[in-house]
Amino acid sequence: MYIILVYDIDQKRVGKMLKLCRRYLNWIQNSVFEGELTEVKLKELLLKAKEIIDPSYDSIIIFSSRQEKWLDKQVVGLEKNNLDNMF
Repeated sequence: MYIILVYDIDQKRVGKMLKLCRRYLNWIQNSVFEGELTEVKLKELLLKAKEIIDPSYDSIIIFSSRQEKWLDKQVVGLEKNNLDNMF
């Protein structure tokens, strides 16, 4: 499945969360990641993320779609990390 993950986490924990998300997804811009994950890998990512966050203060939002082709994406302004799949 295609995942977009967005987090809002206290500054003290941002570094750990950033490193975790980069292991599973592609960094798009501040606190935003996207990419293909299996359900098992998504559950693994969330399990590890729950060890980092404070659920009374932090939040993670996950948008999912069956495939990237079912998602329209429009970038206005500077694209921080261009994931052009064209070679």
